[in-house]
Amino acid sequence: MTNVPARPTRLGIISDTHGLLRPQALTALRGCERILHAGDVGRPEVLHALNALAPVTAVRGNNDKGVWADELPVCARVEAGQIGIHLIHDLAELDVDPAAAGIRVVISGHSHQPSISEQNGVLYVNPGSAGPRRFKLPIAIAELIVDASVVKAEIIALQI
Repeated sequence: MTNVPARPTRLGIISDTHGLLRPQALTALRGCERILHAGDVGRPEVLHALNALAPVTAVRGNNDKGVWADELPVCARVEAGQIGIHLIHDLAELDVDPAAAGIRVVISGHSHQPSISEQNGVLYVNPGSAGPRRFKLPIAIAELIVDASVVKAEIIALQI
């Protein structure tokens, strides 16, 4: 019997939809094995539509209000391959040392500014906003490819 290596896992990352789930975002997220929503969802229907594509882990953003939003956690921990992922809406509210906690990726939203950076072995990913345009910032999502202990992130600008 031969060992077949596990195939890479593709996670879709979306944030700041503010109730607007664009068809371009749905198309870009199709084929993901899991979708991570970094808050400011806006309406529960956004999560229902995303769940039709793949299982969703979502956190509550500062604009998420109501009974449905109260059910969302402020932060969440997800494992993909050998990678620990921490999901939070506002990076300024991160109250854990990711490297010390075994977290390899921190995903946040809030700023609407897409970015990928690495500090102390931790990858920080903000997909930007997939909802209503703010200022002149791009409309974007991100994807995370996890292959065992290797992780890569990419910002995907949506053509609106």
